Amino acid sequence: MAAAAGADPWKRGRCGMQFDDDANLDTSEVSDQRGSRVPGGRATIGGGLVGVIALVLGLLLGVGPDQLGLSGGSPQPVTSPSSAAQVQQTCRTGHDANTREDCRLVAVTNSTQDYWRQEFQRRGARYVPASTVFFTGQVDTACGAATSAVGPFYCPVDRKVYLDLGFFQELRTKFGATGGPFAQAYVVAHEYGHHVQNLTGTLGKSQDGRPGANSNSVKVELQADCYAGVWAHNATRTPDESTGRPLITGLTQQDIDDALNAAATVGDDRIQEKFQGRVTPESWTHGSAQQRQQWFYQGYRSGDMAQCDTFR
Repeated sequence: MAAAAGADPWKRGRCGMQFDDDANLDTSEVSDQRGSRVPGGRATIGGGLVGVIALVLGLLLGVGPDQLGLSGGSPQPVTSPSSAAQVQQTCRTGHDANTREDCRLVAVTNSTQDYWRQEFQRRGARYVPASTVFFTGQVDTACGAATSAVGPFYCPVDRKVYLDLGFFQELRTKFGATGGPFAQAYVVAHEYGHHVQNLTGTLGKSQDGRPGANSNSVKVELQADCYAGVWAHNATRTPDESTGRPLITGLTQQDIDDALNAAATVGDDRIQEKFQGRVTPESWTHGSAQQRQQWFYQGYRSGDMAQCDTFR
């Protein structure tokens, strides 16, 4: 189903990912800081995954932290304060998720955490929830201050996923992704894959500081892609606590194709070729386009996190 001219490229009407209209969204899992002012000051580049992301962008794009806006300076211009806590006011049901982008991301957060909570319980473990933080321009985290330039990220210190919703437009226009709501869902599920790694003790393997096609950093990222696929496999089977029915009622092959396209778009080789004109595997930190697609599909095909051992 083609999008009409001028339509939101991330919204494809009733033919893509759908949510149960009657389900209640749990907005307590999302902190809406859009429009909030962040104090100025130098960022802590070395702390948590924010530092890793800054390094990644530096390696891939040839820019340093100062150019990325991750150190020094005053806070970014803010939007209207009325936008803060918007999701708590407007994102109440699955119907809202079917009509609004921010509510859709609330619902994806809910679905992702419902799945991992139940999967951890099935394995005799305890899942500790994480929050998704929506922000605009700049945000302060336990891993240091960060701007929109770093893209979506997970901070293991405060156990939060940070999203500037403007990134999804960048993913389409700057990186060439085809779009679609499930491309956004893939990004969120990938970051929650890092949270799962943090809870299981795998995430620390990425801190060895050595890039390269066979590095632990790449293996950690590919495993997070696989975990995103595992969630996608189980999304329409995971009961929502408010209804006892799955929050996500339908996915199409186009949704999965959009996720695979997004995974390939942010492959190290694709980014390097696009922004520096050559591919240098010795500086890879996330894996190639083919690897990222392969591991997402491995998780989606199997639906089993045990099949996501990228270190084996």
